[in-house]
Amino acid sequence: MKKNIQTEKIKKEEDFLFSKQNYKLLLIGLAFIIVGFLLMIGGGSDDPNVFSDKIFNFRRLTLSPILILIGYTIEIFAIMKKNKEN
Repeated sequence: MKKNIQTEKIKKEEDFLFSKQNYKLLLIGLAFIIVGFLLMIGGGSDDPNVFSDKIFNFRRLTLSPILILIGYTIEIFAIMKKNKEN
């Protein structure tokens, strides 16, 4: 009887690879990546004969790549993080 309870317990633990905290971190990382890519949008000129310097501003060249890298770092951490229960 005890053997069945132990095998059932092991099966329940193996059902989910990630915990709630892993999924939360994955969503936070995904949000950082999406915001980073959204900040890169735009800056072009409507007229192809006119050059626009808006593509070289701080938001597109510095802030958005930093947010994307932070997002990918959070994603890697969320995947590698182990549960304290195991």
